[in-house]
Amino acid sequence: MKYCNKCVMPDTKPGVKLDENGVCVACNNMENRKSIDWEQRKKTLIEMCENIKKENKELYDCVVAVSGGKDSIFQVWYMKEICKMKVLAVCVMPHLRTREGIENFNNMMSELGVDTISITLKPKTFKSVRRKAFKEIGEPNWTDHCTVFAGVARIAYAYKVPLTVWGEDIAVEFGGRTSNKRVSSADGLRDNDLVKGMGVDRWYDDENVQKKFTFFYHFPPFDELKKHKLKSIYLGYYVEWDGYTNYLKAKDVAGFQPRRAGPLSGNYLDYDNMDEKLCEINIWLKYIKFGFWRPTDQCCYHIWNGRLDRKDAVKIVNQLQDEFPIEYFQDFLDFHSITQEEFWEVVEKFRNKEIWTEFKGEWKLKHPLE
Repeated sequence: MKYCNKCVMPDTKPGVKLDENGVCVACNNMENRKSIDWEQRKKTLIEMCENIKKENKELYDCVVAVSGGKDSIFQVWYMKEICKMKVLAVCVMPHLRTREGIENFNNMMSELGVDTISITLKPKTFKSVRRKAFKEIGEPNWTDHCTVFAGVARIAYAYKVPLTVWGEDIAVEFGGRTSNKRVSSADGLRDNDLVKGMGVDRWYDDENVQKKFTFFYHFPPFDELKKHKLKSIYLGYYVEWDGYTNYLKAKDVAGFQPRRAGPLSGNYLDYDNMDEKLCEINIWLKYIKFGFWRPTDQCCYHIWNGRLDRKDAVKIVNQLQDEFPIEYFQDFLDFHSITQEEFWEVVEKFRNKEIWTEFKGEWKLKHPLE
């Protein structure tokens, strides 16, 4: 297990490799970003939007996936106010929302003034798939990622909206397996590092998980999307993407509020991924499998954007990474109908013994961050 010399990302993250200078692909991508003519990219996006508006005979010009988080608020604002598009916001509703998540979502709708469609998935099916994804692949939030990408595509297809707008390409911005090249098209996100090209049909042996219950778990046929000239883009290809500046803009235009009680356990930031209660355990499981989780991601992002140096990041990560996300742990257990004993049995099944060692009854990383 080796760490990037510029940031604090380990090479255990799938798709992340260190070059001959010990620098990770995400750092190199961020360095390459400095040479991009962002004004020209913005001009290209606006021209594309103008062409869509001239040709489009449907009610909406673009679909934006929303959660009420800082990035989705920024996307809605940008497409409506900068690109002058008729925006349809689509939300696959979280099943356990936080107070701040509810308020930020409501503020987004009232302040930005766009039509919104909310998809609420069949609870028994959603719970069953999450439980299976947790136990079998160690990623309960695979279910959420699958339904967000597929569900939003379903709405765009149903309303024949010509453009779907996503935020950043996670493999490029954070390092990953599917791509290391910045591209505008998001048509391939059904196979990205979050969905992994898997399908919910692998769990059709469950009476609660049948084809008739999983419409929003499946993308529309790709040839149908092409036939109707529906395409998807990453806004991060055209705009210099930065979660912190997105947060500031979301505060300005929609009164976005960070977490009142401050950062969750293991978190460095109080405004990141705080709109629902079921995602923290999923992120923490990266620590078991790959030796890093939320504090590494958050510190790396600040390093990449020039707001934190590596020396301070090392201290922050080492201080926070052993904290367990306790705040919504009982909610997680209750939602999935599992006991603490069952939970820890699953955790140990996915612990990566190549990077962890047991010492005096406690698990420690073999190669700590320095």
